[in-house]
Amino acid sequence: MPIAKEPILTLSQATAADPTVTAGGTWQVHALAQGKAMATIKQQLLALKDKSPQWDLRAIESMDHIGAQLFWNAWGKARPAQLQLAPAQEEFFTRLEATGKLELPATRPQRLTWIMKLGFMMMEFVTHLISFMRLVGQVVIDGARFARAPMRGPWKEISANIFHAGFQALGITALVGFLIGVVLSYLSAQQLRAFGGDIYLVNLLGMSVIRELGPLLAAILVAGRSGSSITAQLGVMRVTEELDAMLVMGISHGFRLVLPKVLALAVSMPLLVIWTDTMALIGGMVSARVELNLSPEYFITKLPDAVPLANYMIGLGKGAVFGMLIALVSCHFGLRIKPNTESLGRGTTTSVVTAITVVILADAVFAIVFSGVGFF
Repeated sequence: MPIAKEPILTLSQATAADPTVTAGGTWQVHALAQGKAMATIKQQLLALKDKSPQWDLRAIESMDHIGAQLFWNAWGKARPAQLQLAPAQEEFFTRLEATGKLELPATRPQRLTWIMKLGFMMMEFVTHLISFMRLVGQVVIDGARFARAPMRGPWKEISANIFHAGFQALGITALVGFLIGVVLSYLSAQQLRAFGGDIYLVNLLGMSVIRELGPLLAAILVAGRSGSSITAQLGVMRVTEELDAMLVMGISHGFRLVLPKVLALAVSMPLLVIWTDTMALIGGMVSARVELNLSPEYFITKLPDAVPLANYMIGLGKGAVFGMLIALVSCHFGLRIKPNTESLGRGTTTSVVTAITVVILADAVFAIVFSGVGFF
């Protein structure tokens, strides 16, 4: 293989006003990359920028697009007034000249941008709704399959999810429930004392905690704790391609992953509601003892008469429904996560926010449907 000659530039100046630059050697990338050839050529071209000389490139033995681009940049992306080229060199500069004349199409101003955004949001909402309803239907089918053959059901998965979503949440629900009971009892006692209604603290605290605050508080805590865990678990399985491997092996996602979580939360949430109610009432009892000097015996004796049994049933029903909704929403977003870490974080955040929103909406529906139930 012949050795490439070093690219050279020679300035010959017949008269002061008529300088001529003659280029020779090899103007290809492998020759320009040798030693300091590129830096030297750029310095020479920069020094010739203000002299407006005549250019003679016919002595160049070989040239490629890199060499032609160096000349083109030195000429200010336009052919000089006096230029002599070899026939083979004409193609390079014709292409560079045509490229420089290309103009980007003018950007058409977008109209009705907010309508377009609203439309995309509605389309995404409908897509999520259809996918969620499909997931609910799959859970119903899997539940019927489980009922027909309970011995072949995912008992280990159900037990593990009850442990993680129920037992391990006892600590945080107890702490938050106790503090909420203390705060609610303390604030209520201050108002009731002003009107001489100290004895009605048990009624107020019992109804508010057992019917509303207990189930809602437990559901929000479980949505933030267990819901995010479920979504992250399914998302990691998507990233590591475990979900695809399950399908290849013929294992149903719904029967082995979704159904156990739905059943586990449907069982553990009512128990967590009872636990949260108990801790909130204990906190309220302690605060009532300090603020109003109501004895624990009076509190415990008065509570069954102050809160009808229907309110306990409504609270337990809320817990079961909230648990299933949290599991379904978390699984829905977990299965839609794409195999990348950014989608995993965004999907987990969206799952928690959506689960809490759905729980609050469901609580509003319960309040409307059972507005006349559980009162004297």
